[in-house]
Amino acid sequence: MDYLYFPGCTLYTKAKNFDQTARDCSLLLGFQLKELPNWTCCGATFPLATDNIMALLPPSRILARAREEGTTLTTLCSVCFNVIKRTNRLIRNDGDKRDTINNFMETNYQGDLRVLHYLEILKQDVGFPRIQEKMKKPLTGLKAAPYYGCMLLRPFEEMEFDDKEKPTLFEGFLEAMGAEAIDFPYKIECCGSFQSVGSPEVATECGYKILGSAVKNGAEVVVSTCPLCTFNIDHKQADIKQKYLDFKPIPVLYFTQLLGIAMGLDYQTLGFGQNFVDPLPLLKGKGFI
Repeated sequence: MDYLYFPGCTLYTKAKNFDQTARDCSLLLGFQLKELPNWTCCGATFPLATDNIMALLPPSRILARAREEGTTLTTLCSVCFNVIKRTNRLIRNDGDKRDTINNFMETNYQGDLRVLHYLEILKQDVGFPRIQEKMKKPLTGLKAAPYYGCMLLRPFEEMEFDDKEKPTLFEGFLEAMGAEAIDFPYKIECCGSFQSVGSPEVATECGYKILGSAVKNGAEVVVSTCPLCTFNIDHKQADIKQKYLDFKPIPVLYFTQLLGIAMGLDYQTLGFGQNFVDPLPLLKGKGFI
């Protein structure tokens, strides 16, 4: 089965390793990501003002175009997923805004597209047992902390991604590959998001708390679903170390990179060169590479 796929802007630039490993693993698991033709930026944020219809047009165009191509759309980036899924819900449930958007775009989209995160496809459609069948290198002995961040889950009543207080989907994914999923208090806390631009010290503090909590609870690696989160908790580790002298750097990987290791992808295709903290010493020490 093929899935319409919206990569988003960052996966074509700073997060190519996220994109490529997802595509490669999909083929190994028996499905293909069919990139949505002529896609544009999702807008990067869902509008805070309920009457800001113009800010809803970029994700609405994506949804309408995807519906012309199929019935299900998937994405990897947590921010893109948040924006697209919430816009889809609004169009489906708010007739007045739906009419305004459709009149402007000259479409008739009704909000009837199925919007899934890649992790949801792995659990609901592929199934974790299928991953176990296809694995070549189980991640036995790896202590991995699943970092959800805030955009996958919030607002809880709109995203309906998992249990709002104690999500388990990410943990189940890691455990299916043989890793030990490390629970830690900051797994659904914000990384600082775009504060890294205007108030970088805020993002630095957030990153310190998240990573420090993961390490304190036994994690050897933190696993992310979001390029922005990865920037704040991986690429800013030099800033974190400079401010907090007790901080010990820890590798941060995209969940598709870990999946690629388990699927037996050649490590040169896993894009570790884009990770700020080199994961190779850990992975080689565990015998995964």
